[in-house]
Amino acid sequence: MAKAAGVTDGPLDVLVAGAGYVGLATAVSLKAARPGLRVAIVDAAPANAWEKDPRASAIAAAACRMLERLRCWDDIAPEAQAITDMVITDSRASDPVRPVFLTFQGEVAPGEPFAYMVANKVLNGSLRRRAAALGIDIIEGVAVSSFETGPAVTKVHLADGVSLKTRLLVAADGVKSKLRDMAGIKTVTWEYGQSGIVCTVRHERPHNGRAEEHFFPAGPFATLPLKPDKNGVNRSSIVWSERTEDANRLVAGDELVFEVELEQRFGLKLGEISVEGKPRAWPLGLTLARAFVAPRFALAGDAAHGIHPIAGQGLNLGFKDAAALAETIVEADRLGQDIGALDVLERYQQWRRFDTVQMGITTDVLNRLFSNDIGPLRQIRDIGLGLVDRMPRMKEFFIRQASGLGGDTPRLLRGEAI
Repeated sequence: MAKAAGVTDGPLDVLVAGAGYVGLATAVSLKAARPGLRVAIVDAAPANAWEKDPRASAIAAAACRMLERLRCWDDIAPEAQAITDMVITDSRASDPVRPVFLTFQGEVAPGEPFAYMVANKVLNGSLRRRAAALGIDIIEGVAVSSFETGPAVTKVHLADGVSLKTRLLVAADGVKSKLRDMAGIKTVTWEYGQSGIVCTVRHERPHNGRAEEHFFPAGPFATLPLKPDKNGVNRSSIVWSERTEDANRLVAGDELVFEVELEQRFGLKLGEISVEGKPRAWPLGLTLARAFVAPRFALAGDAAHGIHPIAGQGLNLGFKDAAALAETIVEADRLGQDIGALDVLERYQQWRRFDTVQMGITTDVLNRLFSNDIGPLRQIRDIGLGLVDRMPRMKEFFIRQASGLGGDTPRLLRGEAI
C-alpha cells in the first residue's frame, strides 16, 4: 500500500481508479511498455479486501497470452485449471436425462487450451506483485471524491483530502462506476430479474477439465473446473443464474435446502457434492456506457460495460479494454502526442465500443432465447445447437471467438509487445 502523499510530487501521467484485474492490467501494461510514464492506482476498497474474493474466472487464451507477456502467467499457471472441453445441454432441472446438443473440444494452438479457470485472488495477487516490481504506487482504502478536468491536467480529489494531478484518469471502478457518473457519461441499463449465484463445490470424482453449461428455464447453470485444493480434493466453480427472488431465498436459507437444489442441477455424475464456503448472489443486468471517453478520461472494464455471464466473457472483455487502451496510450506517447487529448482517446473508443456493444447484445439475446420454457422456441434452439455441433468450421469459429482471438485483437492479446 502506498500513501497518497508519495505520488503528489508533480503530475502523474496516468491515474487508474480501481485495483481490480482491469485496473491493474492497464497500469502494468502501460508501465511495462513505457517505463518513463508515471502511473499510479487508487482504490476505494480496504487493503487486502481482494484476498477475500471467493470467486474464480474463466481466462481465455488471448488473456493468458497477455498475462504471459506481462510476466504474470508463470506465477498464475500452477493454480490454473485448463478447460479441455465443454458440453451444452438444454433441459429442465427435473428432467431425468439431459441430452447433449453441443460439444466443444480442442485447442487454439498445439498445447494451448482455449481457456483456463483461475481464482480471482490468484489473478489479482499476481498483477499486484508485478505492479510493485514495476514501481506502480497503489493507494488503497481511499475513494475519488471528485475531479476537475483542465486543459493540460485533471485534478483528482481523494476522500482523505489529498489532491493529485494527472494527464489521464482511467475509471476501472466497476459496473456501478461513480467516476463515470462524475464525468456525466450516461448508460443504457436494464435488469434481467435474475441473480448469479456463485459458489465452489467439492465432489468425489475428477472433472477431467470438462466445463458444462445447462440451459434451464430460469437461466443458465455453468459448472467450471477448478484445480484440486492442496489436499487433492476435486472442486468446481458454479455460476448459477436464477430468478432474483429465488436466488436470494436460496443463499439466505437453510444450507441443506441449498445443497438439495444444487444437487438437482449439478447431478451425481461426479459423486457426492458439498458446498465450500458461503454462496453469494449478484443481480444480473446489462449496462453499456454511451461513451467510453471524455477529455482526459477513459472507461475500462465493467465501468464501460456490464454483461450477462452466459458466455463467460466479462473478464476477457475487460482485458481487451486494458490491452487496447495501453496500446493507444503508448503509441501516442511515442509520437509525442498528448495522451489525455480527446482525439487520442477516441481511437481507443472506436476500437472497443463496437465489440463490447456487439457482445452485450449477443449475451442479451442468448439469455432471452434460452431462459424460458416455451415449447416451440425450445425446439428451434435445440435444432440450432445440433446443427452447429455438426459443423466443424462453425465450432472452430466459436472457439476462436471464445478464446478472445477473433476480430481486431490488441498486440498484448496476441502475445506481442506493444
